[in-house]
Amino acid sequence: MPVELIGWVNHQIDSELLGKQGPVFDKQAIEAAATVHEASGFDTALVGYFAGAPDGFLVAAHAATVTERLRFLIAHRPGFIAPTLAARKFATFDHFTGGRVAVHMIAGGNDAEQATDGDFLDKDSRYARMAEYMAVMEQSWTSDTPFDFDGVHYCVVGGFSDIRCVQQPRMPFFGGGGSTAALETLAPCLDVFMLWGEPLADTATIIERIRAAGGERTTPLTFSVSVRPIIADREDQAWDKAHAVLDGVVAAKARDYDNQPENRGSQRLLEAAARQDVYDSCLWMPLATATGAHGNTTALVGTPETVAKALLAYYKLGASRILIRGWDPLPDAEAYGHELIPRFRELVAEHDSEAD
Repeated sequence: MPVELIGWVNHQIDSELLGKQGPVFDKQAIEAAATVHEASGFDTALVGYFAGAPDGFLVAAHAATVTERLRFLIAHRPGFIAPTLAARKFATFDHFTGGRVAVHMIAGGNDAEQATDGDFLDKDSRYARMAEYMAVMEQSWTSDTPFDFDGVHYCVVGGFSDIRCVQQPRMPFFGGGGSTAALETLAPCLDVFMLWGEPLADTATIIERIRAAGGERTTPLTFSVSVRPIIADREDQAWDKAHAVLDGVVAAKARDYDNQPENRGSQRLLEAAARQDVYDSCLWMPLATATGAHGNTTALVGTPETVAKALLAYYKLGASRILIRGWDPLPDAEAYGHELIPRFRELVAEHDSEAD
């Protein structure tokens, strides 16, 4: 199956190692990130969403003007605009980019952060709202006649959109969540279920649970795994670099990290990190502990060959999308393009040819 490499384009230079640098909407940093990702062989770049951050549509729009091939996975939280309007905004942006857009739906993993934007639903209710939101968006994109929708969170009468996605029948929905409510609610309606980099055995278990929760689907459910590679020419150099990154993250204190996160995905990372430091061939957990597992924080450490083989192991479990981003974002993205990405694609091609 084809593999998709996903990176990260942010509104400014920012990482747990470096902290925030430059203006909050840094056009030069956006341009640099977009062009480096395209030149390095990434297929897609995630544009994130955080309360208080600049608008992701405009970040992606600026990045789109300096790229030709790179796709944009725009993180979007339901609850702040109507799903009918969201559908038109995304469809319009799909036309603006020539069909280079996908939606990363996020329910929000922290109640206090949601409250800063005036959202006071509990997390399970946010997942239910997200499912309705996607259903309305899909009907807006695909219905040939005005439609009605009567849900708990949204009601629409005579909904219709003049603009449709360039991608037909619609652009894909990405999303994720670690709780039972997330799995049961989202597995039937997402196209790509996104996971953080957990030990292979845990990843296999959660994929099996998600597939079971998806039930009978008309389209296949696919998976993405997100990790933070730390690579060098030699194994010892890579591990020295990893420990230097950890020391730098601890010293920088770039975030006020909460080591008791509300979301189940972060809790699972911290639980795995408490059991041991290294899993499988090179999955290194201490950075998850150091950051409170605030998002994608586990590292694959080694030479490009070692890390490419580790990524292949996730691919074999069913992760046809791999999100990789570094701790020093631009230099790391460029470094991934030299050997890691080409070698990973070679390994995937070899695996697929043997499976045919």
